Amino acid sequence: MAEAARTLFGDRLDLAAAYAELLATDGVVRGLIGPREAPRIWDRHLLNCAAVAERIPQGATVLDVGSGAGLPGLVLAIARPDLTVTLIEPLARRTSFLIETVERLGLAKMVRVFRGRADEAASGASGAAPLTGDVVTARAVAPLDRLSTWCLPLAVRGGRLIALKGASVAEEIAEHAGTVTRLGGGTPEIHRCGEGIIDPPTTVVEIVRERMVAPVRPKAPKRSRGGRSRRR
Repeated sequence: MAEAARTLFGDRLDLAAAYAELLATDGVVRGLIGPREAPRIWDRHLLNCAAVAERIPQGATVLDVGSGAGLPGLVLAIARPDLTVTLIEPLARRTSFLIETVERLGLAKMVRVFRGRADEAASGASGAAPLTGDVVTARAVAPLDRLSTWCLPLAVRGGRLIALKGASVAEEIAEHAGTVTRLGGGTPEIHRCGEGIIDPPTTVVEIVRERMVAPVRPKAPKRSRGGRSRRR
């Protein structure tokens, strides 16, 4: 793991180590990382996420949906100082941890935290401008149909969704390819990141946003003759 960490983080390895310490201490105490995960922070979390950096273009703007404890968004910001990263997370206790961690690691110039859901980030919430990025990342958030619904609207045209997935990703693609197409996404591609560096490599599914599709608006309830809406 030491050689893999040096390869993936380079001269920012000390910064990655400081983040790992925060995850293993504050992250566990505050319920963001399970106690049993603490000994596996490097192999299961940091290295697994850092390997994804090879799929991200130089100088890209990255939006990390459902960032949680900062995985993979904060790891990517540490490994790749050329990136501009926004961590999107709706839960207050998690956003508090993220804001504090960004400050403590000295990453405030390149990392921001948005408290809210993905759809709020895409449409603009509380007067904020809508967010878009070259790359939208997500890890262990939801099945591919829901993930595409949340994440593709955040990508610029020609941008991409990069989702960290498990061994069953091919089955997910087969089941949800139609939803991806309706949302303007191209053909999902599977990539193995970190081959020859980490074992096993990180599996990701990558979807390019080929078309801009307007969000589907919910249908208004039917109205009765008396003018009142009919409930079902």
